[in-house]
Amino acid sequence: MTEPRYDVIAIGNAIVDVMATCDDELIDELDLAKGGMQLVDADRARELYDAMGRATEVSGGSAANTLAGMAALGAQCAFVGQVADDQLGEIFSHDIRAVGIDFDTAPRDGDPPTARCLIFVTPDGERTMNTFLGASQFLPAAALDDELIASAGILYLEGYLWDPEEPRSAMRRAIEVARQNGRKVAFTASESFVIDRHGDDFRALIEEGQIDILFVNEHELASLTGLAAFEEGLASLAGRIPVLVATRSAKGAVGIAEGVRAEVPAEPVDQVVDTTGAGDLFAAGFLTGHARGEPLERCLRMGAICAAEIIGHIGARSQKDLKQLVAEKLG
Repeated sequence: MTEPRYDVIAIGNAIVDVMATCDDELIDELDLAKGGMQLVDADRARELYDAMGRATEVSGGSAANTLAGMAALGAQCAFVGQVADDQLGEIFSHDIRAVGIDFDTAPRDGDPPTARCLIFVTPDGERTMNTFLGASQFLPAAALDDELIASAGILYLEGYLWDPEEPRSAMRRAIEVARQNGRKVAFTASESFVIDRHGDDFRALIEEGQIDILFVNEHELASLTGLAAFEEGLASLAGRIPVLVATRSAKGAVGIAEGVRAEVPAEPVDQVVDTTGAGDLFAAGFLTGHARGEPLERCLRMGAICAAEIIGHIGARSQKDLKQLVAEKLG
């Protein structure tokens, strides 16, 4: 097996995040589920955008956020995702390349436009996300380059993108290519509603041994296993997945790898400003450590450090030097 060119290649939604602060009254007025994520159509996306105050636009998407964190830590990464040939597509492409991630997926002509996530951030730091998937849900299997997939040590898949048929087929193909070339497959469940819709698929992938690294939070773990008790849920998956990582927000995170368990507390934060991207950046720290062969507990600590940095400010891209931050805290 040849040495990988990339540490991680990710397939995910190519989304531009549009973020604005607001008060709780606006959340109620717009009939939004505070702290959650919902899919919206083009008309609802326009309605919500019009209701926003001053906003910041930056390329986002769960897997893309993870790669941005990994690149900041010095990892070599590539991204596969679909944008449209429009202004937001140009913003996404520029932003992701500017942080050192290779991105060569050709833009798609015509409608629908590039995906966007309208994020309302309340004073307590909670983010309410409203996602119009647009062009991102039309990523075809033909957009995949088998040699590119085979050139990465880890293939990282975003659960959000499992919903539409075209990218789901593309990700199944990518899994085949990665397995044929002896590469690892990492998967993030993304959100409980995704598991509610496609849990049978995810459970089948686990049973077939197609997933090497699984990221879930405690709510997703319960949805995936059908077990409300956290420890029971862990026990039901441990041993069926080589590396299982479960995050618990302020309660820290647990990892189980080949029968070895480690736990870390959440890193202290002066103030929680915006929780957008916390799970994405946790995965960034963990995967970077894992790609370097670091011990399980150190990988979890790296994830916790990155997650703590991201919730201290608006947006899902780091504002501090993550490499320096990890070095200061871990040595």
